[in-house]
Amino acid sequence: MTTLTIAAAQSISMAGDLQANIARHQHMIQAAAEHGVQLLVFPELSLTGYERGLAAELAIAPHSTVLQPLRDLAREVGVTAVVGMPIRLKADGPVLIGALVLAADGSLGVYSKQHLHPGEEVAFAPGSGGSLLTMADDRVALAVCADFPHASHAAEAANNGANIYAAGVLITPGGYAADAAQLQGYAVEHSMVVLMANHGGATGGWESAGRSAIWAADGSLIAADPGVGESLVIARRTAGLWSGAVVPLQGA
Repeated sequence: MTTLTIAAAQSISMAGDLQANIARHQHMIQAAAEHGVQLLVFPELSLTGYERGLAAELAIAPHSTVLQPLRDLAREVGVTAVVGMPIRLKADGPVLIGALVLAADGSLGVYSKQHLHPGEEVAFAPGSGGSLLTMADDRVALAVCADFPHASHAAEAANNGANIYAAGVLITPGGYAADAAQLQGYAVEHSMVVLMANHGGATGGWESAGRSAIWAADGSLIAADPGVGESLVIARRTAGLWSGAVVPLQGA
């Protein structure tokens, strides 16, 4: 197996402040590069916060120039970053919850959340998912929050050849135990590494549990943040063996 380093970016979003959040993402991408991270996954709607009331106003086309600074940095430092953003695929189309893949080679991938949480339908429409990411010998399937409680979502990812399942989420303290157990179960059931990137602080009126984590394909925990706040939760595979680290991050 090739060497691979992946990480969950446990970030804190400023409500609706796209420029501030872009700057924060730049700081975290740069920090990830310094730790050799090749794939960095941010939480659900990380660039705007989980702000349903602002989604229509903030939604962009995936190729919008507003993301160019992030795309340029990702290419410059060699990190593929998956960022959360409300998107419209057509100018007059519905607002979707997007996970945009800002690839290290300069390309752009689009994943849209397929399953909505109750209440999200007031601001968003269901999306259609997206293709697996290919990173050398690895295949990465993306998920956004309410996608993963549907067991068929992870099963389809595994059937399509994914060996890594990466979810950007907003999970509250009350839901964390059950959600983490389900994600850990997918690791065992489908022999996939499972990454969960959660918000590091409150967003959209919801408290976040933080505690972003990465599990190995046998269900063992590689690394997890113990609480809230901003950090990189890193998993590194060397000679087929995984090791983990948590890097706390201070403000930019």
